[in-house]
Amino acid sequence: MNHAGYCPIIHDILTKPPPHFWYRCAMVQKLMHNWVVVGILLLALSSPAVAGDFQRVAPIRLDHDGEKWAQKTLKKLSLEEKIGQMFMIRLAMPQFVNLKNPEYLNWLDQIQRYHLGSVLLTVPAEGPSLSKSEPYEAAMLINQLQRASKLPLLVAADYERGVSMRLNGTTVFPHSMAFGAAAKPELAEQFGKIVAQESRAIGVQWNLMPIADVNSNPANPVINTRSFGEDPAQVSSLVAAYIRGARNNGLLTAAKHFPGHGDTSTDSHLGVAAVNRTREQINEIDLPPFQAAIAAGTDAVMVAHITAPVLEPDRSRVATNSPAIVTGILKQQLGFKGLVITDAMDMGGLTSVYPEGGSAAAGHAAIDTVRAGNDMMLLFTDLDGAYKGLLSAVRSGEIPEKRIDESVLKILRAKASVGLNKANQVDINGLSSVVSSPVNLVIAQQIADSAITLVRDNGRMLPLRRQRVSASPPAYGTVQQEGSKFLCVIFTDDVRSDNGRQLQRELRARVPDARFIFVDPRIAAGSAAEIQSALSSAENVLAAIYLIPVPGRAVRKEGSTAVNTISVPDATAALLQSILEAKRDKTVVVSFGSPYFLADFPQIENYVCAYSNAITSETGAVKALFGEIPFHGRLPVTIPGMAERGAGKDHPAQGLRSGTGARPSR
Repeated sequence: MNHAGYCPIIHDILTKPPPHFWYRCAMVQKLMHNWVVVGILLLALSSPAVAGDFQRVAPIRLDHDGEKWAQKTLKKLSLEEKIGQMFMIRLAMPQFVNLKNPEYLNWLDQIQRYHLGSVLLTVPAEGPSLSKSEPYEAAMLINQLQRASKLPLLVAADYERGVSMRLNGTTVFPHSMAFGAAAKPELAEQFGKIVAQESRAIGVQWNLMPIADVNSNPANPVINTRSFGEDPAQVSSLVAAYIRGARNNGLLTAAKHFPGHGDTSTDSHLGVAAVNRTREQINEIDLPPFQAAIAAGTDAVMVAHITAPVLEPDRSRVATNSPAIVTGILKQQLGFKGLVITDAMDMGGLTSVYPEGGSAAAGHAAIDTVRAGNDMMLLFTDLDGAYKGLLSAVRSGEIPEKRIDESVLKILRAKASVGLNKANQVDINGLSSVVSSPVNLVIAQQIADSAITLVRDNGRMLPLRRQRVSASPPAYGTVQQEGSKFLCVIFTDDVRSDNGRQLQRELRARVPDARFIFVDPRIAAGSAAEIQSALSSAENVLAAIYLIPVPGRAVRKEGSTAVNTISVPDATAALLQSILEAKRDKTVVVSFGSPYFLADFPQIENYVCAYSNAITSETGAVKALFGEIPFHGRLPVTIPGMAERGAGKDHPAQGLRSGTGARPSR
């Protein structure tokens, strides 16, 4: 028999049957000589009696059985097991994992040796891109690790833009700032719902999202378009909407980065970032989104490795290890009762506070963060040092075991609230009916479309016109003409990345002989002659700018390592400047990232913001440029000296338009 179509339970019974199973089946077949018994067997095996073997997805709720399980489990745990529940490690999963792979065996060893309570599912980075995995591989790996763990693991992920950030074949959403531009909380709620459905399908119960930071600093290199915007009220509304959508569909949430990372110009992955606001400003700008998150029921709040002198005057402390911030403000002032978790403990903003380094520093950091009021610590470089340091502090009485019990009970309650007390496996067969459903793909594209913002328009370019295509196109695609009338220059940080590829496909579908030139800072100077030559015949120029905030990216400046930056490299800036000098009135600049880009090039006459390099944003931008959908987005931030928050021009959809030139002057 072919068992491939059966559910895993049936498959296990048929491939690893109990004693006398086949003998009895043979006897039955001899007596019955038909398939009626097989049908009865299938019906019995698919009944509710065995459905508990798989996780059931329901709104987040801690029921009586869950509370009882959490309390009972806590009493059974040794001190070593309790300490382990407070740590999370990173699993950088490649596309396929052999169970004898040393990396997998190391994960398994850490989970079992340190009695870990949680893991963060991510993927390796390869050059400018992430080496994304597949949904089935992710689900299989999670199931395997869950089976190997004594207690169910709380599986977390950093799906800020949905599962597609780490896995192929999933629904693709834009950056958070696009939701601010669309200005519709219902879209943020749909976002939370779909991310929850896809996350739970692969076995992830916890998304470290939403970002509650109010991005009020245009030079912020690490938050920027990851934020919903600069208006505390709007950010609060979108944060709450996302949390509702996620939690109603079974996904735990974590509002970050407390007490607010929006007004910083330093990347806390690389160094200590400072929030130099007054207490009144923090209360009015930074805290409201976290208050909204708490009111909406967020399961966790992530604390940032930043300094806020008015909140914590001790310069040796960052928010993460500050009792005044974690316990005094978050727990007491804001009344948060849920899980308090740290940002990654291997980030420069935290490790720089412990210059001694090594195991001693890891142990010291673990002790300080628990004393401050954190319940879970994420991603230590030296897990052994952190674990043993905290364990020693409890054994010596430096930290009361009761304090540990408080945190572990919260963690166990979180596990029970997603049903891990009943089942820790996901049904692999369910993925194909949940992940990337057609309805969800349409919603994601509508979100990206709604965000496209026309900030500047000189009235002579938009909408762009489709090129008339001959009845007999080339059998093997189009030929790029040297004298093409449509030139697209794609400015990216690395031409090897995926930036601009979907844009290229969408433009080619409308202008088959368009010319494309990809540029990054390393080849910008060498591309100048080619671009100048292409400009001579171009009637329309599209400059696509991919200025994306990348946490932890260190750039080199004048031969030495510098902090992260969101500014355009000099070579790239010079090249764009030459394009604007040659054909300013015939150039439309589209920002597929930071909207603040306009401030560096005030001479731009046609400026469009998509806020994201997601393929849905690239598709939406092209549709808007060609008048196929309207421009309706509004800037969720202020571009200093250029445009105020809320700015944006409405252009109605024009339908399909063909032609060879730019739009006539009006």
